[in-house]
Amino acid sequence: MGKGEEKEKVTSVWKTIKPFVNGGASGMLATCVVQPIDMVKVRIQLGQGSAVQVTKNMLRDDGLYAFYKGLSAGLLRQATYTTARLGTFKILSNKAVAANDGKPLPLYQKALCGLSAGAIGACIGSPADLALIRMQADATLPAAQRRHYKNAFHAIVRILADEGVFALWKGAAPTVVRAMGLNMGMLASYDQSVEFFRDSLHFPEMPTVLGASAVSGFFASACSLPFDYVKTQIQKMQPDAEGKYPYTGSLDCAIKTLKSGGPFKFYTGFPVYCVRIAPHAMLTLIFLHQIQKLETSVGL
Repeated sequence: MGKGEEKEKVTSVWKTIKPFVNGGASGMLATCVVQPIDMVKVRIQLGQGSAVQVTKNMLRDDGLYAFYKGLSAGLLRQATYTTARLGTFKILSNKAVAANDGKPLPLYQKALCGLSAGAIGACIGSPADLALIRMQADATLPAAQRRHYKNAFHAIVRILADEGVFALWKGAAPTVVRAMGLNMGMLASYDQSVEFFRDSLHFPEMPTVLGASAVSGFFASACSLPFDYVKTQIQKMQPDAEGKYPYTGSLDCAIKTLKSGGPFKFYTGFPVYCVRIAPHAMLTLIFLHQIQKLETSVGL
């Protein structure tokens, strides 16, 4: 094989893996920024007080390190989940554009690409997601019940040893459905918004990226909250005096919620949820744009 052929082969491989590398790197950078917020959020959900009280307690007990406990699992999750979803979305979108004779995709095709990418990413990232949740919750358990995970890989090995392989995908079904909704909203709306801000409103580059990422963050939250709401209701339901649970499953929960509270019931707590979801989605897309811009400037 000559040097020219070898270089061409390397270039071909890089073009194939580049969307995945860029996606994973942008997600990992975003996680480093939002990890402290996520740690506080988990403690609040576990009933340890308000945001201010939780922050004070974490600083008092463990210092700044407390805000980055579980970071290895968060990074591993991005290296699997976001690498897969953003890389898959780019490849599916490119193939769809090629099939569409190079014309911009209609919104519904972007949404289908986002749905597919979300499902694939969630399946691949489920073990890391479970490790992240276990590591974040471990410090809140009584001392005798703590597993003392050292890092994400240690958590996964412990789960494998104690609970078996399939435990790594425990609760994966609702997670996959939620990821499909989130990625449909996030990725389809981002591409659509970029086209609108750039081509219709003639915004400069950075205002286009910032505006589109803000729209994307909103729709990522709006499209995933109904699924997140149902998942939460299923996870926290308790049997009544006769031992019966209020819902037989996710679909039953969704139907009963719709009948009793209407469609807006699924959006209970939307402002708080949006504050949780939107910043990471926005930062991921902003970092992704900057990485792609850097690669273009150096000829990669």
